[in-house]
Amino acid sequence: MILRPPYHATARPFSTRDPEMSLGEKLLQINWGLVFLTVLIAGIGFAMLFSAANGYADPWAKRQMLRFSVGLAIMLAIALVDVRLLFRYAYLMYFAALALLIAVEIMGSSGMGAQRWIDLKVIQLQPSELMKVAIVLALARYFHGLSPEEIARPFYLVVPIMLALAPAGLVLKQPDLGTTAMLLMVATAVFFCAGVRLWKFAVVGMLGLSAIPIGWQFLRAYQRQRVLTFLDPESDPLGAGYHILQSKIALGSGGLFGRGFLQGSQSHLNFLPEKQTDFIFTMLAEEFGMIGGLVLLGLYAILLIYGLAIALRSRNQFGRLLAVGITCNIFLYVFINIAMVMGLVPVVGVPLPLISYGGTAMLTIMAALGLLMSVYIHRDVPIPRRGPGEAP
Repeated sequence: MILRPPYHATARPFSTRDPEMSLGEKLLQINWGLVFLTVLIAGIGFAMLFSAANGYADPWAKRQMLRFSVGLAIMLAIALVDVRLLFRYAYLMYFAALALLIAVEIMGSSGMGAQRWIDLKVIQLQPSELMKVAIVLALARYFHGLSPEEIARPFYLVVPIMLALAPAGLVLKQPDLGTTAMLLMVATAVFFCAGVRLWKFAVVGMLGLSAIPIGWQFLRAYQRQRVLTFLDPESDPLGAGYHILQSKIALGSGGLFGRGFLQGSQSHLNFLPEKQTDFIFTMLAEEFGMIGGLVLLGLYAILLIYGLAIALRSRNQFGRLLAVGITCNIFLYVFINIAMVMGLVPVVGVPLPLISYGGTAMLTIMAALGLLMSVYIHRDVPIPRRGPGEAP
């Protein structure tokens, strides 16, 4: 899958629409269907956080609603930003996020055995969440400046590989194995859609598999325990396997239609851990059953379809890759979280987008959706492959 028109396609007219749109024209171009879908999914999250607090808005639902309101304003503001401006400052945003990751090592605050946050008093900033978007911006910017012939040459892949490995290494050091995996998978998706040949992925994959025994030696004790628990959760049902076993019990007890809102036994009797964050989908499935879970998954599927449609409609490579990267990011959030609570992958602490309680994750998702909408609004705006003498 190569999301690139023929190499000389930029010589063709992009559209009869004037790319220099006024603010009023941009407002009319906003995809309000996508906005409504975002509000609908977030509304489900508010309801589940209300339930997680046993019918009280505090401490989670009220704060989440406030964060979403701020995030909605951020999303709409970013949507109005010209995609050429995003292109121009893509590297700057990447290196700013990278600097924040370095700052975590120096002045970050710790929690649950990991050093991942910077305390800004108002909010606990988690730079690794910001990097999930920044890395897509940087890679989209780089690959936009390459021709298909250049992408086929291994030499031109050194820079984007370093752009991906630098933040992944810093995040792994925190340690945060789940986010590290997400960063690398998102980068892989952008590489693939930019036109990197499949045999190169096969070579990297084989090298990665051969390095597993070595990587196992560098994992921390609790990370090894998570993998072993994933393989056999019943081996320690009251210890390391407790979380996933309780999650499976709650999922099964919901049945087809669920126990009813505020009626989940596993969650409201506090058997279900982290019900407001990592395991919030389990609580939803217990209260609304398989039907409720499928409805939420259906809404996410529509959101992903929106993202891919926006990517296909963009007439510039930067916008296409940016939209694909953001869509892939959202997919990975959803897939990893739901697979995690079902016991299909190890528990790695990835939130469910717009549903799980969290400040940085919520604002990052909203900003990412704003970038997606900016690509849609400016889908006919041409961006030169590169200026005279300009590097990718």
